[in-house]
Amino acid sequence: MQSSTEELNSEDSGVQDVGPQIRGLVVEILETMSDLLVWMRWKAVEMVIIICVILLVFWVALFLYGSFYYSFMPTANFVAPVNFFHRTDCPSPHHPMCSFPMANVSLLKNGKHQVMTYGQPYQITLKLEMPESPTNQQLGMFLVTITPYSKAGQIIGVSSRSAMLHYRSSLLQTLGTLVFSPMFLSGMSEQKQSVTVELFSEFKDDSYKPTVGAMLEIHAPNIQIYKANLYIFAHFTGIRYLLYQFPLISALMGVMTNFTFLSLIIVLSFLQFNLNGRQFRRKARMQQEEMDEIDDLFDDPSEPHDRGIIPDMEESIPDVTGEDSDDSRELTKDEPICEDGNEETILRRRHLSQDSLQAPQVLTETTDKNYYRVGVCSSS
Repeated sequence: MQSSTEELNSEDSGVQDVGPQIRGLVVEILETMSDLLVWMRWKAVEMVIIICVILLVFWVALFLYGSFYYSFMPTANFVAPVNFFHRTDCPSPHHPMCSFPMANVSLLKNGKHQVMTYGQPYQITLKLEMPESPTNQQLGMFLVTITPYSKAGQIIGVSSRSAMLHYRSSLLQTLGTLVFSPMFLSGMSEQKQSVTVELFSEFKDDSYKPTVGAMLEIHAPNIQIYKANLYIFAHFTGIRYLLYQFPLISALMGVMTNFTFLSLIIVLSFLQFNLNGRQFRRKARMQQEEMDEIDDLFDDPSEPHDRGIIPDMEESIPDVTGEDSDDSRELTKDEPICEDGNEETILRRRHLSQDSLQAPQVLTETTDKNYYRVGVCSSS
């Protein structure tokens, strides 16, 4: 009976001994899980911040490249329709057209913005769609003249070029008509030719007289035209040529360059900020340690504060009963002053002038430090 009771008591004591261990283990597990959750939360916040910064830097880099491309790249090409007009009030009924066909073409985009950039060379061509009619074939060569002008009406330049229809024999015209007759009958094609006239090969706009329009004139009163368009093409060289010919590669390289540059600036700024913070904390720690050492020195009652200092101070104090010097206008005397501190007495000496000897002044803490020497003297 006693053995069974002892076994029960031993089992109870074992259970009681294991209980605190299990409780401590559970507490440690909970603390570890809480620390892990806090760490994961901080890491998630850091990742979100890093992703936001990366996206912000990417959009800034993209905006910088877009701004550069918009401001640096001029208009690559511009197409303006040409509508010719002519006089019809002729005195002779045999000539329905009394003047050469003329057209006034605006060279402003949307009627407001300049098409051509200063210093950029442009090629200006006129494309005419002319029917292969007997009248046009009998014209032979004809002259096309362009006259650009500024907003004030000043003539910037004049260019004249000759053009004509391409020659086609009667047999070739007959064969072409027979072969393409289904397309001609269905209206999918027409018997016409496109004549391209290069008016300017390298036209550069004047910054003092920007071009806003041009007058076109064809020196052939009987010419027949279906449609006419004025084309302006920019001749790019250097970086502009690369940006225009390879837009995707240029955009990728430009955005990545801006992204790298901005990222480098951010990383260097962050490192500099951390370095300054560490130096500041190190200086603050050193100052705090010095202050703690000074406090421990004054708070330690086992170290006397007046030993070994009084003799030095007494030697440093000159005789206050010395006579005045005749060859000096300012008299210097040592005036020892003892002021009670917490656990010490501070000794000060002041240089007294002749006026101060006659009229004593009260010492203040704002007086120049050159006039005082600080030491410790024993209080009586």
